Amino acid sequence: MPTHQFQLPQPLLLENGGQLAQPEVVYQTWGELNAARDNVVWVCHALTANADVADWWPGLIGPGRYFDPADWFIVCANVLGSCYGSTGPLTPDAGTGRAAYQEFPLLTIRDLVAAHEALREELGLARVHTLIGGSLGGQQALEWAVQQPEVFENLVLLASNARHSAWGIAFNEAQRLAIFADVTYQQNTPAGGAAGLRAARAVALLSYRSYQAYGRTQTEPTDALLTDFRAAAYQRYQGDKLAARFDAYSYVALTRTMDSHHVGRGRGGVAAALGRVRARTLVIGITSDGLFPVAEQQLLARHIPGAMYAEMDSPYGHDGFLLEDAQITHFLERFHSLTYVH
Repeated sequence: MPTHQFQLPQPLLLENGGQLAQPEVVYQTWGELNAARDNVVWVCHALTANADVADWWPGLIGPGRYFDPADWFIVCANVLGSCYGSTGPLTPDAGTGRAAYQEFPLLTIRDLVAAHEALREELGLARVHTLIGGSLGGQQALEWAVQQPEVFENLVLLASNARHSAWGIAFNEAQRLAIFADVTYQQNTPAGGAAGLRAARAVALLSYRSYQAYGRTQTEPTDALLTDFRAAAYQRYQGDKLAARFDAYSYVALTRTMDSHHVGRGRGGVAAALGRVRARTLVIGITSDGLFPVAEQQLLARHIPGAMYAEMDSPYGHDGFLLEDAQITHFLERFHSLTYVH
């Protein structure tokens, strides 16, 4: 699918007080707008994903899936701070030709939303039928729905929260410490911090999956081994896999962005902010999610007016929002079939 590029028409003023002079956002679309322009689905991606939602969420997006491009105009834009085309730590400065690396400014979830709001306006999409996202993508979607309550008709939040928890921030800091311990991170090269990134991913995976998931897939079939366990090999494999497609500077930047998430900041608290949402809302939790426990989704559902709450019984932990296609599809079908009274 072709990737499109959008340069914001003016510098992006950041919540932290800085700015990005010439920020660019890359995005992909699937399907066509109908005559009424009311078939828009906007997907917000998670931490290390990208604009190619048909690749990383094939169970929901694609021919014959719930969001079929034959019926929907689907948009997914890469977030600022990433390494998949949108402006990030490795993007050369237009004036100097040098990348920012560690000096890349702090981006908050609100800054990511501001860039995508500019893209929505550029595309002339006055209304969005469904805004959907999981994890970091859910944080973006929620923040956007709070900021622009009249734009979104339906909001779907999976394994996400109203503010990032102390638990989640601690996990992110542990990962950043692993990256900072890699001396090559200080060298400010595209491959800097790669070994630290591998270790960070191994830490992250423990929060993404569950005890049950590791037990089912990584337990040794024999009791003869004393070393070289498959669970250890799996951690190394996942670290290598991420380091081959992502960079340490974007990882540090985006985990800090996730830490900043707090819809209640400057709005009178979380409950008051959630009360601004006007979209029909479906909140989905995962029973085994240790990173974003279901209590966080239940809080969302309590305070977003008229929200529907659903819970997936899954052994996969937080990653269930990427893997449990059948359950998610079932909840979406149920949600969209119900008569909604705000």
